[in-house]
Amino acid sequence: MYSPGEHPAGPGEHPASPPEYAASPEGQPASPEATPLAPQSRNSSGRRWSLGRRRPGAVAQLSQTATGRRQLTLILAAVGIAAALVAASFVSVPYVILSPGPTLNTLGTLSTRPGAKPLIEIVGRHTYPTRGNLNLVTVSYQGGPQDSFNIFTALQAWLSPHEAVVPEQELFPANQTQQQVTHQDTQEMVSSQQTAQAAALCQQGIRFTTVDKIVAVETGMPAKGVLRPGDIITAVDGKPVTCHADAGTLIRARRPGAPVRLTVSRGRASKTFGLKTASAAGSAVVGVNVVESFRFPFQVKVNVGNIGGPSAGLMFALGIIDKLTPGDLTDGRFIAGTGEISADGTVSPIGGIQQKMQGARAAGATVFLTPAANCPDTAGAVPPGLRIIKVSTLAGAVHDLKVLSAGGNVPSC
Repeated sequence: MYSPGEHPAGPGEHPASPPEYAASPEGQPASPEATPLAPQSRNSSGRRWSLGRRRPGAVAQLSQTATGRRQLTLILAAVGIAAALVAASFVSVPYVILSPGPTLNTLGTLSTRPGAKPLIEIVGRHTYPTRGNLNLVTVSYQGGPQDSFNIFTALQAWLSPHEAVVPEQELFPANQTQQQVTHQDTQEMVSSQQTAQAAALCQQGIRFTTVDKIVAVETGMPAKGVLRPGDIITAVDGKPVTCHADAGTLIRARRPGAPVRLTVSRGRASKTFGLKTASAAGSAVVGVNVVESFRFPFQVKVNVGNIGGPSAGLMFALGIIDKLTPGDLTDGRFIAGTGEISADGTVSPIGGIQQKMQGARAAGATVFLTPAANCPDTAGAVPPGLRIIKVSTLAGAVHDLKVLSAGGNVPSC
């Protein structure tokens, strides 16, 4: 078979060896039209030479042979391409396709069925009527270690303006199974709901308890042999641990090597220990791993179904605030947004911002809250009719929504 650009010899390029010709009267080879089998004559000198008559049908036979070879080449090439395409359809590629996912109103219900539960339920605290939309947005994905796809599916997604194709490792690290990643996403969603409540109550000045519990003490670090797993850090240098400043933040507020006093709750006793901090990546540390939780004065339950990840924290917090305060944050608008949130109200960037904007606009949103750090990712991807507001903190988001309702200017990307 011939590769592209190479073809079997055609007429005038026949691969057969050239025939032997009789000598011309001048002793030179005769015309290529002469053959050894042609009838012979004598010239006036008595020498014999070939008349050079062509065999009937020779040219037609050469043309048919060349045409047949070209057809065979094309057939073999087509078969090869078809075989390659079939093989490619069975070979998976290590990528994941991201596309716009469901969007849910934190002020509404999980479904439209009669009697459906509110997406955010508040028990033990007075709430106020709300209107409009404060929608969380999601990203759907296709692919993964147990749900792979072929190159043709990937190419189709690459050509779609509403989808993105990213390396599989961005969602599924090499050392984790798909089930482990799904479990982690679920845990992050639960954690984001608690942190959103903490941020909302913190922003509203409602008192609650921040619990920074030690779960591990690192060998060779200042805390080893002094602090224990199960200890709860309640203060650092006399400053209480709160939603505004957790234990880690308070410890890092000094140069490495400087002393620090930690007050911990151990069982029913309260103890204070003095330690000399060490350095880790240029920050002061004592060598403990802490898990943060909260004790709230009332219950907030979030019903979101099968959705994972931490990126709905900002919208959960805004939904809680809107239900706990008179008036409304939306002024009747359809507002959507995204962003991971910390207990102190800091809004952090997330992934899939372009797909989330598309999903929000398709659902009817006209305003979209995006983390300020995601602004570069929105360039050239904002759907027509969608206004972007960049936010860095929960307090800033609340302020901007009130300014928007009053007809004022708000920051954009």
